[in-house]
Amino acid sequence: MKATFRRLIQATAVAAGVMLAAPAMAQIKVALDSPPDLQGSGSYVWAHAFVESLKAAGMPAEEFQRGALGGDDELFDQVSQGLLEVSMSPLGITGSIDSTIYGLRLPYFFDNMEQVDKALYEGGMLAAINEKTTPKGVRVLGVNTVGQGSGIFNSKKPVEKVEDMAGLRMRALDESQIDLFKAWGSTGTIVAWAEVPNALQTGVADGYLNPPVVPLLFGHTDFLKFFTDAEVSPSLRITIVSEDWYSGLSEEDRKKVDAAADAANKANREWLKTQAPVYEKLEAAGVKISRLTPEARAAFLKASQPVYDSGLLTKEQIEAWTKAKGQ
Repeated sequence: MKATFRRLIQATAVAAGVMLAAPAMAQIKVALDSPPDLQGSGSYVWAHAFVESLKAAGMPAEEFQRGALGGDDELFDQVSQGLLEVSMSPLGITGSIDSTIYGLRLPYFFDNMEQVDKALYEGGMLAAINEKTTPKGVRVLGVNTVGQGSGIFNSKKPVEKVEDMAGLRMRALDESQIDLFKAWGSTGTIVAWAEVPNALQTGVADGYLNPPVVPLLFGHTDFLKFFTDAEVSPSLRITIVSEDWYSGLSEEDRKKVDAAADAANKANREWLKTQAPVYEKLEAAGVKISRLTPEARAAFLKASQPVYDSGLLTKEQIEAWTKAKGQ
């Protein structure tokens, strides 16, 4: 009887201990979208700084290699369903919910990254984006730069003026980019990023629009031999998080996540300042660089006007971005 009573007391004590113990915090999964290269990948700089800040604040987090948890569309679905906490993703991935974010891709609209940040954080455009996306389970936590402004890479010829785009078939992210290439006098074809090397080798695509670091980062300089420093638009990716996860955090933990995003933004912007040598690396890899004259740039801008009138963004959305960025 005494032994039975003693076992009951012990079991009660163990149960009480379990009840009083704080539950272990689940690991925060961060899906990467680029190689883990702190010198070459601005997206990884953002992700790594974010993860390290979370860890320092006592929130366990882990990086998952590009493709380990699925492709971009699969990651988007997982985030929206609350199955994945954080994903480094393409700028337009939330465009299926609301088109406001496409303001960041308007050709020749932003002068620099400072202007982008002003529009997003001071001008309220990040909040405007999230007003539409969070009811669908997705929050845009941050916008990160992946290099200098997007330029024109191709395998066939130097592009020094808009007329030189004729005869080129460019890999496009989506229909809106196809419209841009059409406006420039070329054609576009949508190709998933994983299939880009094969598309370049087989002639399915002759090139793409990307920041100068991309062919170096992904090993495409074997195929792409010409680069035009057109600086069409800022080279951006976004960090999306599960709204179910984010809103379910305690106020203290949400502050830690927001602070980690701020730290990641700062690290990412500082990284951008180190990217000038990329042009030398391109030339060393055998890529010929063309720089547009002011007249040629003005011609590209004029040719890009149909994108503004395409209906991808409403007149009101463009006006909101214009007001937010200032002049």
